[in-house]
Amino acid sequence: MASNQTTEQAPLTGLMALLVRIERLGNKLPHPFWLFGVLSVVLALVSWALSAAGASALNPASGKTVTVHSLVSGDGLRMMINDAVTNYATFPPLGTILVVMLGVAVADRSGMLPAMLRGAVARVPARWLTFTLAFTAMVAHAASDAAYVVLVPLGALAFKAVGRSPMLGAVVAFVSVSAGYDASPLVTPTDAVLAGLTTAAAQTVDPGYVVNPLSNYFFSIGSSVVLAAVITVVTEKVIARRVAAMPDEPEPGDQDAPDAHDAAGSPASLTLGADERRGLRNAGLALLAYVVVVVAAMVPVSSPLRGEGGSIVQSPVLTGIAVVLAVAFLIAGAVHGRAVGTVRSGRDIPDHMAKGLREMAPILVLFFAISQFLAYFKWTGVGEVMAIRGADLLKSAGITGPWAFLGILLVCTLINLLVTSGSAQWALVGPVFVPMFMLLDIPPEVTQAVYRIADSCTNAATPMSAYFVMTLGVVQRYRRSAGIGTLLSLTLPLCLTMLAAWTLLFYAWWALGIPLGPGVPVR
Repeated sequence: MASNQTTEQAPLTGLMALLVRIERLGNKLPHPFWLFGVLSVVLALVSWALSAAGASALNPASGKTVTVHSLVSGDGLRMMINDAVTNYATFPPLGTILVVMLGVAVADRSGMLPAMLRGAVARVPARWLTFTLAFTAMVAHAASDAAYVVLVPLGALAFKAVGRSPMLGAVVAFVSVSAGYDASPLVTPTDAVLAGLTTAAAQTVDPGYVVNPLSNYFFSIGSSVVLAAVITVVTEKVIARRVAAMPDEPEPGDQDAPDAHDAAGSPASLTLGADERRGLRNAGLALLAYVVVVVAAMVPVSSPLRGEGGSIVQSPVLTGIAVVLAVAFLIAGAVHGRAVGTVRSGRDIPDHMAKGLREMAPILVLFFAISQFLAYFKWTGVGEVMAIRGADLLKSAGITGPWAFLGILLVCTLINLLVTSGSAQWALVGPVFVPMFMLLDIPPEVTQAVYRIADSCTNAATPMSAYFVMTLGVVQRYRRSAGIGTLLSLTLPLCLTMLAAWTLLFYAWWALGIPLGPGVPVR
C-alpha cells in the first residue's frame, strides 16, 4: 500500500501529469464491445443526415457514383437483422485466427512455447542477454498475449541469474513484447487478424482485393532485428543507468520473493529438464521435416500447391497460410508434448485445442461487435465517401505518401494510448485510411505496415494496458516502492526511441522499394 500512497501524493507535472489525465480519460471509455455499439448508433445518425443531404462521391477506381444510404430506414433495419449472422460468420479475421490458434494452443499447452522461450535465454552470456531477451520477445509474438505472461517474469529471472537488476529484465521483456508487438521473425496470429481487417477495408474499393498474413512478412523480420538492437542500446546506455541511480531498498523477504511458479504460471528456473530438451529437439526435427515435405511438394511446376500458371506467390500454401501455420504448430507441439508427457494420447490434442480456444472467448465476443459495425459502415457507403473525399482533399493539397504516412502515425499513435486493442483500433480507422490511400495509389499492405508502427510503440507507455499493470506487479516484487511513474520512467525512453527508429526504418524501406512481403511491392 505504501507504493500506492507514494504515487498518489507525489506532485505530478509535465509528461507525468499528461499521462495521468490520459489514464483517467481512458478509464471513462466503455469496453470496446460497447464502444462499437455506441459507434454504430453514431453511424446510424450520420448516415441519416448525409443521406438526407444527398451526400455522394465519384469512385475513380470503378467510375461509379457512391451515395450514402441511411441505416435509419426500412432497408437499413432489415439489413441489420437479416445479415447479423452472416456479418459475423464471414468476418475475415474470424476463421483465420481460430484456425491458427488451434495449432498455437497445442504448442502452448504442451509446454513447447514456454520451454522454447526459457531455452532461448538460459545459456546466453551476460553481455548478450539484453539483445537475446529482446529478440526472443519478438519471436514470442507467435504466442500472442501469452508472451507477456511467460516472458516478463522470465526476463526478471534471467537478469537476476547473471547478477543484474531483475527489475531491468522485466522492463526489457515487457517493452520488447509490447512496444514491438507487430514485429516478429515468425508469422503470428496478429498478422492474420490485421490481414483480415485490411482485406475487409480494401474491398470497399476493390471487391476482389485480398491481403494475406504474409503481406508484411519481410518488413516484420527486418523490424524485429532493428527493434531488438534499439532496445539493447537504449537499455544499456540509458535505462540501466536510471535503475542503478535509484535509491537502494532492502531486498524483499522470502515471503515476498517469487514462488517456484509465479502468478502467471511461469517456472522460476531457467534450466530446461532433460525431457524438455529432448522435446524441443524432436519438435525441431519434426518441424524441419514438415517444411521439407511442403517445399518438395511445391517444386514441380504442375504441383497442386502452386497457383495459376505455376505461381508461388498465389499458391495455396501462401493464400492458405493459416492452415499451414496451424499444422506446423500442432505437429511441433504434439511431438514436444509426447516427449515431456503433456500429450499422452490423441485425445490430449483436441483437449489442448479446446482449452486454448476458451482463452479466445473475449476476442470472439469483441469480433461480433466489430463485424456488425464494419458491415454497417460498408452498407451505408459513409466510409467510401469519406475515403474518396479525403483522397481528393489530400491530392488538392499536394500531400504525398511520406506526409500522409506521418498523418497515420500521429493519429493512430494517439488513439493507441486509449484503445490498446490493436484489432479494435484498426477496425475503427482501417475502413477510412485503407480505401483513402488506395485512391492515392498506395497499396493496402503499405498502409497496414505504417499502422503496425503506430499500434505498437506506445503500448508500453499507457497504464490503460492490462499488461502494464501486470508488469508493475512483477517489478514491485523486486522494488516495493515502484509505482506507475517508476515503470513509465523506464518504458518511455524505450518507446519513443523505438517509434523514431521504426519510422525511419519504414521510410528507408519505402524509399528503397524493398518488397514488404512475398510478391508485395512497397509501391
